[in-house]
Amino acid sequence: MSASPEPVIIVGGGQSGLAAARAALSARLRPVVLEAGEESVGSWPDYYDSLTLFSPARYSALPGRAFDEGDPDRYPTRGEVVSYLRRYARHLDADVRTGVGVTAVRQRRGGGYLVHTRAGDEIAAAGVVAASGSFGNPHLPELPGRVEYTGEVRHVARYRRPEPYAGKRVVVVGAGNSAVQVAHELAPLARVTLATRAPVRFVPQRIRGRDLHHWLHVTGADRLPRPVLTRLIRHAAVLDTGVYRDAIASGLLPRRDMFTAFTPDGVRWPDGTSEPVDAVIFATGYRPNLGYLATLGALAPDGTPRQISGVSTTHPGLVYLGLEFQRSFSSNTLRGVGRDAAYVVAAMAEGLRGAGLGPWLRRRRPVRR
Repeated sequence: MSASPEPVIIVGGGQSGLAAARAALSARLRPVVLEAGEESVGSWPDYYDSLTLFSPARYSALPGRAFDEGDPDRYPTRGEVVSYLRRYARHLDADVRTGVGVTAVRQRRGGGYLVHTRAGDEIAAAGVVAASGSFGNPHLPELPGRVEYTGEVRHVARYRRPEPYAGKRVVVVGAGNSAVQVAHELAPLARVTLATRAPVRFVPQRIRGRDLHHWLHVTGADRLPRPVLTRLIRHAAVLDTGVYRDAIASGLLPRRDMFTAFTPDGVRWPDGTSEPVDAVIFATGYRPNLGYLATLGALAPDGTPRQISGVSTTHPGLVYLGLEFQRSFSSNTLRGVGRDAAYVVAAMAEGLRGAGLGPWLRRRRPVRR
């Protein structure tokens, strides 16, 4: 066996990857983070310009480092999150390699994995953390007539700002936070309709003068396990101070039942009427971005990972981070991913020890805070 400890490879250097690296250091593993982008900030620079966190700064930090100075009850902007992640990566005592895209992961005889990169490199690893998130795999539903439609079709992942849509007829599809926020900011400049399969449901942003996340924290609701969540949460809901609800109720932001098909120049509504539309923006979510695991056999036919609470059920030493509702309501958020990282990395470390891979564990090194 090699005298040099082999690393745990973390695929993805955004919030999930950075949380995984810190957890790996605490577990006496040697993490190497491979991030396809030029910075270890994940997808945050690519979100729409007006995006702010839904949770206040005091509840939006990764383990070991507070968000930053300033009003802890503010809702940080996209740019603030990017700056925070830059600082977090800079102070993390881990090997973070940017500009390194992973193309495949394969099992190695005798245990462990070989991680293949876009540059043609092959890196031996004791274990793998799939922390690549889902932003790179936006979901666009298949609808009749889409190929013939001559207008613009865009997922909200590729939307940036409202000005290019000034004076245009736009349909925004979706009933979640992003759909409602984007439709609302488009409404003053464009003729917008929000298309949903059911009426939009709202959750108050503030309860008894405190942000909702205060109550999620003090009641422990943020940590409710997935089986409980799936019974309690049946539909998407929009965090709202009342602005969005009023906009829909007043007709400032019209809502219609989801259109049934595209036409060459627009959409067809459920009542059979057709309407010319310049652009359709889908805010219809994302799917796990795990194509590099396809040849490993770790994924179900629909591309979702075979896992329980983020631990692979098919391959020892393989874990996941950043999946929606992976272990709790906050699993794929800044405020919650650290708890999941500690859990899956501890499971990985125990598995490596149980497999007799003790020499692949390193001496504990202090985690910079």
